[in-house]
Amino acid sequence: MAVALTGASAAAAQTYRPSFQPDQLKGPPAGRVNEVLVLASPHLSQMDGAVRADMLAPLLDRLAAWAPEVIATENVSGLQCDAMRRYTQRYASSIEDYCPDVSHAGQQTGLDVPAANAEVERLLGEWPAAPTPEQRRRLAGIFLAAGEPTSALVQWLRLAPAERREGEGLDATLVAQLNTQLDSINESDSVAATLAARLGLERVWSVDDHSADRIPTDRAGFRRAIRQAWDNPASEARAAARAPYEAALSEPDGLLNLYRHYNSAEAQRLAYENDFGAAQKEPSPEGFGRMYLTSWETRNLRMVANMRDVMGQRPGVRMLTLVGASHKGYYEAYLNQMHDVVLADVDQVLR
Repeated sequence: MAVALTGASAAAAQTYRPSFQPDQLKGPPAGRVNEVLVLASPHLSQMDGAVRADMLAPLLDRLAAWAPEVIATENVSGLQCDAMRRYTQRYASSIEDYCPDVSHAGQQTGLDVPAANAEVERLLGEWPAAPTPEQRRRLAGIFLAAGEPTSALVQWLRLAPAERREGEGLDATLVAQLNTQLDSINESDSVAATLAARLGLERVWSVDDHSADRIPTDRAGFRRAIRQAWDNPASEARAAARAPYEAALSEPDGLLNLYRHYNSAEAQRLAYENDFGAAQKEPSPEGFGRMYLTSWETRNLRMVANMRDVMGQRPGVRMLTLVGASHKGYYEAYLNQMHDVVLADVDQVLR
């Protein structure tokens, strides 16, 4: 009887649909609606040097024409890294992977991460229309101490080359760090920061979230189960669909065409079937696949919540958010549930 009742309850849960549908209650708001463009991106730093900065020009031109007023990136904020460092028993691996050491910048500025973030907010709250090079150098150093290196690079890019030098809290070590970022190829620095500086923005927003990271006790068993789940026909199909675009990167608009593919409905479907849909069906008695899926869904929900929080500071904003391709479908699905958010069509922007 208990089994029968459980089965009936599960069946009822699958057919129940809530009557409240927030995506159907979009307003109109009192003023301009928040508009979000979700750009799925390959992780450029993992492409074995196949991408050069000049190859990004067609993409940057189209994004600049869309004219975002706020840009968000798949980076963990300095504040979240600071919080995770207080719980190393759980987050040691995540800290190593996602949280750069900011202690030197803190020593140079005399500010810890929370104080540096507060100082950023104070400075930008009274930021002049034409800041001096000294003000930009100081803000760059404070962004580094705040754990926001991409925003520091925005300030560095907005300086004339001759003004990219030591001073106002930037020593030789921090200048070298910023110059290394100038020459790096990754979507945060090469796309988000470059675009922000081009559009006259003062910062970008780090909205990634790893607070749901949790390694099971049986780490080896967990990893083995997930790798096995990923070994499926959709994985091969996903690689085959991507291959011709990767092979044509050096052609005119080659990288732009790869971005068009990454943002396609086909790419989103294959990402789910290869990865998260497969994890949901992973059969281990421990439920390793479902643990993995829990972390993924929670991460995306919190990332979208971080973006929504940023929009609330300036209602009616136009936001560009760059994120790894597997996140795009979840981003758009969750963002679409928000009353005061509409989604822009990335296919139109990338034409």
